[in-house]
Amino acid sequence: MKILMVCLGNICRSPLAEGILQEKAWKAGLQWSVESAGTNGCHIGEAPHPLSQKVARLNKIDISKQRSRRFVAEDFARFDRIYAMSDDVIDDMKRIARNNFDEKKTDLLLNELFPGKNVDVPDPWYGPEPGYHDVFRLINDACDVIIKKYTAIDNQFTNTNYQQQETSNK
Repeated sequence: MKILMVCLGNICRSPLAEGILQEKAWKAGLQWSVESAGTNGCHIGEAPHPLSQKVARLNKIDISKQRSRRFVAEDFARFDRIYAMSDDVIDDMKRIARNNFDEKKTDLLLNELFPGKNVDVPDPWYGPEPGYHDVFRLINDACDVIIKKYTAIDNQFTNTNYQQQETSNK
């Protein structure tokens, strides 16, 4: 599965989301590709914010090699699932993607944690370090739900295929 995490600048929230989900996927033995992007393009080529890097590092995740890139319409063709960190980011994605916008592939990340509540991941950009820790915890919890959800779906699919094979072998 290919998953894209999107925020405004791709230096605070979405790099954390990329790093957290990729780490969890690896540990779960999932062959996922997780990337991140930003809708405003103001930080293209930059590393994640120093406080995002610090909070990730404190949680044994290295995001220092990530580089910011701009979200593009073609991302809808490249990714199976696209998570936005906030509602205004979804609005930007719609504006950028135009006819390529795919509502079925897109959701707010925290809808995984709080289904249907449309809760934004707060942007820690202007705040002190504790805000980055809060954001890490929210994203981490949402990523736990994603891993459980998709491994359950995968296991259900695998078990169904196995049962079908067993039945056809009789």
